[in-house]
Amino acid sequence: MVQPASMTTIIADGAGGPEVLRPVAGPVPSPRPDEVLIRVLAAGVNRPDVAQRQGLYPPPPGASPILGLEVAGEVVQAGAEAGGLTPGARVTALVNGGGYGEFCVAPVAQCLPWPNGYDAIRAAALPETYFTVWANVFMLGRLSRGESLLVHGGTSGIGVTAIQLAGAFGATVFTTVGSEAKADACRRLGAAAAITYRTQDFAAEVLRLTDGRGVDVVLDMVGAPYFPRNLRVLAKDGRLVQIAFLHGATVESFDLTPIMLRRLTVTGSTMRPRSTAEKGVIARALREQVWPMLDQGRCGPVIHRVFPLAEAAAAHTLLESGTNIGKIVLQVGA
Repeated sequence: MVQPASMTTIIADGAGGPEVLRPVAGPVPSPRPDEVLIRVLAAGVNRPDVAQRQGLYPPPPGASPILGLEVAGEVVQAGAEAGGLTPGARVTALVNGGGYGEFCVAPVAQCLPWPNGYDAIRAAALPETYFTVWANVFMLGRLSRGESLLVHGGTSGIGVTAIQLAGAFGATVFTTVGSEAKADACRRLGAAAAITYRTQDFAAEVLRLTDGRGVDVVLDMVGAPYFPRNLRVLAKDGRLVQIAFLHGATVESFDLTPIMLRRLTVTGSTMRPRSTAEKGVIARALREQVWPMLDQGRCGPVIHRVFPLAEAAAAHTLLESGTNIGKIVLQVGA
């Protein structure tokens, strides 16, 4: 194809609500030696995009200021050190920004092939959640076969991925949700139990379900309000992995004694500031451990709704409503 000089992107016109998002014309980026230029066919919508739009999550130095952390599309130009990726290759990529546009650059190390039978919409729904879940549940959290996991927000993109992957690797999964409809969805995905946090105390319920033992790993994105109860539900040698603070990062006071008595680990991480080399390690693990499952039609993303690129503001409004079950995706190209 003839590469155009300009493209349509979505920018945030100052920090604020979804209404600050608008389409504009901008230059097509050029790949560095270790990058490829992708003609974007679809882009995932994620909570970090919302935080960036609100002015709470600025891009790291050198990253594109354009929103969007995951894309699927076709390679149209490869850098000199692209390592085998050539024009025409269909890839899905975890990107460092720039996903909400018709073209986007991505480090080769952060690119993966479309799984068998996937279209662009499904492929674009993979990178952000699968990189995050693998890095936090399996690498930091060290979840292993026969153990148990509590994941908060079971119908989010992260939750859907964590439920399926943890179950596929032999763990028992419990989750929290906001409604019975969402609870039903999580059970269909393989959760052993889905706890409706509006009407149940998740800590008491997890302890009841585990005969007082608790779970081995908790994956949390809620933050401060859940912290004491997250510690309470951890079994001996349990691991709490914190990946976001949707309801606050500061805990006023809590008792540290359980951490010592039950040898608990409290850890967490962010994905975007990691180096390309670090993300490449995660990508290789996904290629070896998870992509074969996706090729077989297992553990795939759940797509809640697809919006055209120009309606990114509506996509953000839906994501912030918390009513979605699975991923929200922008369709960019044909």
